[in-house]
Amino acid sequence: MNVSDFDYTLPEELVAAHPSERRDESRLLVVPPGAGSEHRQFRDLTEYLRPGDLLVMNDSRVIPARLFGHREPGGGKCEVLLLEPAGDLKWQAMVRPGKKLRVGSRIVFGEGLAAEVEEDLGGGERLLRFECGGEFREALDRLGHMPLPPYILARRGARESLPQDRERYQTVYADREGSVAAPTAGLHFTDEMLAAMNDMGVETARVTLHVGAGTFQPIAVDRIEDHPMHAEEYEISPEVAETINRAKSEGRRVIAVGTTSVRTIESAGATGEVVPGCEKTRLMILPGYKFHIVDGMITNFHLPRSTLLCLVAAMIGRKRLLDLYEEAIRERYRFYSYGDAMLILPQGNADAVE
Repeated sequence: MNVSDFDYTLPEELVAAHPSERRDESRLLVVPPGAGSEHRQFRDLTEYLRPGDLLVMNDSRVIPARLFGHREPGGGKCEVLLLEPAGDLKWQAMVRPGKKLRVGSRIVFGEGLAAEVEEDLGGGERLLRFECGGEFREALDRLGHMPLPPYILARRGARESLPQDRERYQTVYADREGSVAAPTAGLHFTDEMLAAMNDMGVETARVTLHVGAGTFQPIAVDRIEDHPMHAEEYEISPEVAETINRAKSEGRRVIAVGTTSVRTIESAGATGEVVPGCEKTRLMILPGYKFHIVDGMITNFHLPRSTLLCLVAAMIGRKRLLDLYEEAIRERYRFYSYGDAMLILPQGNADAVE
């Protein structure tokens, strides 16, 4: 499958640099079964849900994973993006400038927090061993910045996130720390919407997938199948697995909030029944994939030539997806992490290969 088949041109001004004033004021492109579309606001989501539906959400919480510091000796500025823990006070991280941060280099981030480069992992990645005067998470919360995607910072003309990003680049139900990027489809929900869904008999369940930076990377090879998926850790409790399996057995709709929830559920449900546990997934969902558990999804608008775009195409078909993206561009929807949303209702027997 060629990556060029999943390309499109987006006007730069449609990349959302900031979130909407209110979470539920984002726009919502509704994709019904078969054909057509509807243009609504996210707060209208409840009109398309019905009692008994199960919404599955990723409750991972974003950590302030971007750190700015200086090298010792020399004093040159440098930047670190934490990727995943690798042991006691050790983290895999992306570093800049990579050429200057060799094994043995020391980075000082601020009072009480420094790190030494222990290993060059290639591709700009390093294994860092931190030195911390107190609790590491307290120091990270004090000195770290929210790891906004580079395209948001570029649109703002900024190097660092804003104080308000601490709250807005986080879902209202975020609970378990570990992500270095937000599960962005969930950013549109408010506590009031969650309460309204509960009142109307819509069930919710929470899984955890800690989102890594590799999730949003464009595919850099010609054949999509040759793209190396980064491993991401997920966890599903026995109670949540039972909730999802019961909904499926009763013929109720399972709607995933975001591509991370889709990959979590489908990774754990490859046999047709969700298995609880804590595992790592490298699942890549492409057109032609047969969904075992998920019936529909809520998602944002994704980068061209990305695995996320391929996943959405697997549910509604490549041609229809690209047509809908053209429509969203004409209608001036806002794209990417802080952008608007799409609701894909269960498609029945629709062919999602072409």
